[in-house]
Amino acid sequence: MWRNSQLWGEILKEMYRKKPTVALIYDFDGTLSPGNMQEFGFIQAIGKTPDEFWEKSNHVAMGQDMSHILAYMKLMIDEAKNAGISLTRDSFVSFGKSIELFKGVKEWFSLINRYGELHGVKIEHYINSSGLTEMIEGTVIAHEFKKIFACSFLYDNNVAVWPAVAVDYTGKTQFLFKITKGILDISDNTKVNESQKDDQKPVPFNNMIYFGDGETDIPCMKIVKMFGGNSIAVYNEAHKGKVKTALKLLRQHRVNFICKADYTVDGEIYRVVTTIIDKVKAEDEFQRLQRRIANQKNNQ
Repeated sequence: MWRNSQLWGEILKEMYRKKPTVALIYDFDGTLSPGNMQEFGFIQAIGKTPDEFWEKSNHVAMGQDMSHILAYMKLMIDEAKNAGISLTRDSFVSFGKSIELFKGVKEWFSLINRYGELHGVKIEHYINSSGLTEMIEGTVIAHEFKKIFACSFLYDNNVAVWPAVAVDYTGKTQFLFKITKGILDISDNTKVNESQKDDQKPVPFNNMIYFGDGETDIPCMKIVKMFGGNSIAVYNEAHKGKVKTALKLLRQHRVNFICKADYTVDGEIYRVVTTIIDKVKAEDEFQRLQRRIANQKNNQ
């Protein structure tokens, strides 16, 4: 009887020894914000409309057979120079302060962090975006993220002169592998390729939740879903095109869920994410219990 009590005591201790980590990984434009971040101040500052800016950016990309990401970054530098605007890091951050967010986003992080804490799960938040790191750093939610993986500029005398990091839709996938291995250095190309056992990874893929809004998120959505995690297509119900895209992603089995862009406690996203957290916790306890009993039996 004593040995059995000791065994179960050790089992319970093992189960609650270490909290599982759930990584919430967000695209930004169209996922946390209703528009492209350049449209909240920068484009107006250079005297253009959003349609004019993006039409010109697409024209440059197609005319030069170049990346659409590099095209918009170059155009930002060129148009700012033509408008007499000095694109410093501080000016990007200033533009970022004007970025609008979907309903409930500001409160979302403390809300879901609290839920994780109450249920024995550690929550981490990451950005994985083709937008600009510097502008995201200007938002009121920037401090919520463990790491912002996004595009950024190279600076000379504090003025943007060249793209330093350009993240396209397939380039986003590399950051999933960095997150699972706990690598936060964007320039690292060594550790990310080293072999690592799944049970030694800080964030297994099945503990990931990826949030995106469109077809450019498909590679990340597919990878997370394929490896046992969950992908959520977020849609703006006021934008028929976004609703149509989300339904298409669900029909094609690219995502596990589609949810209206409402991050409040009463929204679909909260209900889906908290259920996933519960599932991760239950599976973690099951696996720990299974390993512990197996080890005890093998040592008898």
